[in-house]
Amino acid sequence: MDIILLSVTAFGGPQVHLMLMIDRLVHKRRYLTEEELLELQALCQVLPGPSSTQTITAIGLKIGGQPLAYLTLLVWSLPAMVFMSLAAIGIHYLERNNISLSFTRFVGPMAVSFLLFGAYRIALKVIHNQQDWFLLVLSILLAYLYPSPYMTPMLIVSGGVIASINFNKLEKMEKEPIKIVWRPLIFWISVLLTAAIIGSVTKSLPVRLFENFYRNGSLVFGGGQVLIPMLFNEFVEFKKYLTNQEFLSGMALTQIVPGPVFSIATYVGSLSMKNYGVMGQILGGIVGTAGIFLPGTFFIFFAYPFWNQLKKYRGIRASLAGIHATSCGLTLAAAISLFEPMSAQTLPLLTVVGTLMILYFTKTPSYLVIIGGLILGLIFQ
Repeated sequence: MDIILLSVTAFGGPQVHLMLMIDRLVHKRRYLTEEELLELQALCQVLPGPSSTQTITAIGLKIGGQPLAYLTLLVWSLPAMVFMSLAAIGIHYLERNNISLSFTRFVGPMAVSFLLFGAYRIALKVIHNQQDWFLLVLSILLAYLYPSPYMTPMLIVSGGVIASINFNKLEKMEKEPIKIVWRPLIFWISVLLTAAIIGSVTKSLPVRLFENFYRNGSLVFGGGQVLIPMLFNEFVEFKKYLTNQEFLSGMALTQIVPGPVFSIATYVGSLSMKNYGVMGQILGGIVGTAGIFLPGTFFIFFAYPFWNQLKKYRGIRASLAGIHATSCGLTLAAAISLFEPMSAQTLPLLTVVGTLMILYFTKTPSYLVIIGGLILGLIFQ
């Protein structure tokens, strides 16, 4: 019941999610201490995947083992999955019946503003030296000039490797022998390879979608702001399953939906199967949700038992700086690509600037900003 209440009230992204978890799960229910929760959140921040979802899953794992962890994941993600699937079905219905989507005219530029502001906030935290700036600028250029789904993992891995070279600058910590249980990692790799092989042989779109989301979910460091450019590169620019406007509408909707920002994968998966009818879109939403959330869950099962030992290795700690810098660059590159088609138009440009000012100078909740944009769109159709 506690996770259900969180899943329908947790607006605002990972930082807000953490405060709500502390209030309900620590102070009210005392499932764990605040220190234990913050340690779990720190672990999830350095693993690929959705940090809020992984933190919730890790709490379930700590309290009741893997069965409760899976149940916690399902309950946490279900409301957002249902809403985003319905949103994708509704948007395709409007398009199919030639009903104007002009009421969303402000939503697209607002979504670009959220992406830019998210990248700005990430940069404030992760860009500290010349190496970080170099990786940031390089990742922006390469991601913008070569919008391929393969560019994203290459940049993230390369950034981590480059940054790890400087491990000698970090303080040594006393190490203990690491006892690793390999089963979750073997299972993660097995699922990835099986999905890739079956998708390649059968050409089944649902299987290929699952592999696409599973691969992206295995490489996301930094949360929803980093996932968005990955999905944009693969499903809009490379495979063209969605249009720019469809994708921007999904980005905006994630700001007014409680729960994980990764629910945009549900939306993208659903619209990727819009030619297969309503049942096809429902299947696409389920496939997108499963594919994006499962890798992070496997990583939690793998890393949780030995996290305290792993974080003492300087190479691991040093690589995080490069991963965060390139992830920030990917976010900015996606924002530039999304903004480019609207940059020559006065109204979208003013909307982007105005939204950025609201986000920077006020504490207006993101969902209220988007709802305001929808109301303006209805007024000025």
